[in-house]
Amino acid sequence: MLKGKIQMNVFWPLYVMAIPGIIFLIIFKYIPLLGSVIAFKDYSVFKGFIDSPWVGFKHFEKLLHYPDFVRVFGNTLMLGFLKIVLVFPIPILLALMINEIRKSALKKGIQTALYIPHFLSWVIVSGIVFDIFSLSGLFNIVLGWFGHDPILAMQDSAYFRTVYVLTAIWRDAGWGTVVYMAAISAIDPQLYESAMMDGASRFKQIRHITFPLLLPTVLVLFLLEIGNFLDLGFDQVFNLLTPMTYSVGDILDTYVFRTGIQQAQYSFATAVGLFQSVIGFILVYMFNRLSKKVSDGGLW
Repeated sequence: MLKGKIQMNVFWPLYVMAIPGIIFLIIFKYIPLLGSVIAFKDYSVFKGFIDSPWVGFKHFEKLLHYPDFVRVFGNTLMLGFLKIVLVFPIPILLALMINEIRKSALKKGIQTALYIPHFLSWVIVSGIVFDIFSLSGLFNIVLGWFGHDPILAMQDSAYFRTVYVLTAIWRDAGWGTVVYMAAISAIDPQLYESAMMDGASRFKQIRHITFPLLLPTVLVLFLLEIGNFLDLGFDQVFNLLTPMTYSVGDILDTYVFRTGIQQAQYSFATAVGLFQSVIGFILVYMFNRLSKKVSDGGLW
């Protein structure tokens, strides 16, 4: 009891600093969970949450029996897989490479250049991409140098997933290095000094010191990313999507926007969101158990 009072007296500024974050989580994360009940109702804005009739799993059945559900769900899984396999490792590699730069000015300049795209909205990014891949854009100009005919890449389904991955890397990879750089900066410099005295090269220092100590941070962020496996980011896909690329780019989020939001089917949109959240929770639980068996680390 006395120990708890002493800790409270010592750490009370930290508890006070945490209060705004706790309030934010309660208001914007936990209270909205109560709205998930409309996934099991035929919600009407005029009847409200309480008086809207219960319909059970009607909206989930509607989703599963949707004629294009297999295609939409398959596109979501494919883009989620590409994001995990191709996009997620890039910030790790960038952080390791940036850490090897010894000139402080050059290091900060590269970091700043990599951060800047993150502050551009997907509307702006998609506008830049459409300009680059237009008939008179840089992409077709370069193709013309090699004697190739112009290609409307943004209207060709064969290029959509490649563009999706490249734009995700360009916009967010630099910002993703922030956490990794912070974790690397916390590594004890004496470990590197000892390795240098033993004749370890820079590559061996990365392999045996930097990366192993960075791995717990990578694992936590990977588990958090897995939780958003089906939440690919509506803004990015919606702004890059064209009617000609629906076959490979139409995902659950864009489908919900068309059927749930534009047609005011709020219960159905909530059911799809709940479906995504449940699958995300299952994936996090499975990979968390796997990580604890492999590396004795995880979210809980």
